[in-house]
Amino acid sequence: PGDKLLEPLRYAQIAAATFVSAKRVVGCIQATMSLFSRCIRKGRNVALILKDIGMLLIEGTRVQMKYYHDFLEMMTGKDTLKEALLRVPGMLDLVIPRTATAASLTCSGRVIIFP
Repeated sequence: PGDKLLEPLRYAQIAAATFVSAKRVVGCIQATMSLFSRCIRKGRNVALILKDIGMLLIEGTRVQMKYYHDFLEMMTGKDTLKEALLRVPGMLDLVIPRTATAASLTCSGRVIIFP
């Protein structure tokens, strides 16, 4: 119970949506994940920008997910989000504006950004 099956990336669909070959899509994704992994291994601060969702921030051993306000509003509804922000301790720390920069969300102000 609770186990999730991983879905394989659909390279052909990504290739069609981005107008590049599937081979190039595979190469780009593998290169990006390799660099991401290397940065984490070396203890670099990294941010993975998730379009229209938010940012995954990794600083040393600290991992945080920050969500764009409009994404949470779309997922929960405006009234539900407002209530949650007022009632749930720490909830406000998870919400960021789209204009937030990854560097402004880190302790050091230094971060490698992965779009």
